[in-house]
Amino acid sequence: MTIMRDLQPLQTVPAPRQSPACPHAERLSLVVPMFDEAGNVQQLVTRVQAAMLESPWPWQLILVDDGSGDGTGDLIRDAVAGCPDRVRAVILRRNFGQTAAMQAGIDVAEGSIIVTMDGDQQNDPQDIVRMVRRLMDEDLDLLVGWRQARQDNLWFRKLPSWCANRLIGAVTGVRLHDYGCSLKVFRADVVRQVRLYGEMHRFIPTWLATVTAPARIREEPVSHLPRVHGKSKYGLARTFKVLLDLLSMYFFARYRAMPGHFFGRIGLVCGFAGALVLAWLAWRKLMFSEPIANRPLLMLGVLVAVIGVQFICTGIVTEMLARTYYESSGRRTYLVGQVLGNGFDAGEGGL
Repeated sequence: MTIMRDLQPLQTVPAPRQSPACPHAERLSLVVPMFDEAGNVQQLVTRVQAAMLESPWPWQLILVDDGSGDGTGDLIRDAVAGCPDRVRAVILRRNFGQTAAMQAGIDVAEGSIIVTMDGDQQNDPQDIVRMVRRLMDEDLDLLVGWRQARQDNLWFRKLPSWCANRLIGAVTGVRLHDYGCSLKVFRADVVRQVRLYGEMHRFIPTWLATVTAPARIREEPVSHLPRVHGKSKYGLARTFKVLLDLLSMYFFARYRAMPGHFFGRIGLVCGFAGALVLAWLAWRKLMFSEPIANRPLLMLGVLVAVIGVQFICTGIVTEMLARTYYESSGRRTYLVGQVLGNGFDAGEGGL
């Protein structure tokens, strides 16, 4: 993903560390990816500015143009020129997709709290301050919007969403009512522990559950408004992408640090099944002198046994790759929340 550097607002500086003892020291970054939303840019900026008048925290609005072809990028530049102290722009060179655009906005965000929302004005900015306040009051890492009275009246949008929410919850163990709502509030230091690819923006709660406790992830009822301008970018075609990304996400969430267990289990099942078939055929051959050379069951047993060996070998190779990755990159398989105590009595003088 490439970000144009010809706009002054795109120059980023490291965000200062905020003191958790002072909630008013927090700063908010609102990230809004947009693709062909020319009719919504100005109204969105106006509505966000009006809603954030209630914010006791400093805030910034980051508009990401995901390679739009309808003039959205020019309108975003105008918004930056009209309010350079509040609005920033990220202009992508082409359309990379909502997930990549969201990650681009997160990468340049300076706030200690990051809020994401859609650019179609169906998320209500009036919900933001309430959600941020709850995140801070309850010391959460992620607060997910739960759309009430959804304005998507078409069954072919509601039905896939309903099925996807329950499938994701069943597979991942992180049960929420509305994974598809883009209105989410994060702790910046937590969301930056993961990278978003493909269509993974809908799996953000599950990805964050790999670096924080699921108890620190909650949902909040929010408004859902009808679309006024532009066309929806969602359809049935996305269902297949969700299924593929769900499989990838399940693998990385459960077996990222031990991929050999994933492939090894499949290999052991296949190997045991193949060995069982071959043993039965050998018993029939030895005990009853039955011809087995031309039996399809023999080919099946050999094939399943070979597949089992291949899966086990793949598991060993992936374990070696995982160990190389963690050791060479310095990454850990865990994240420390707190370290308490000195370890040695001050009177002992250390070792």
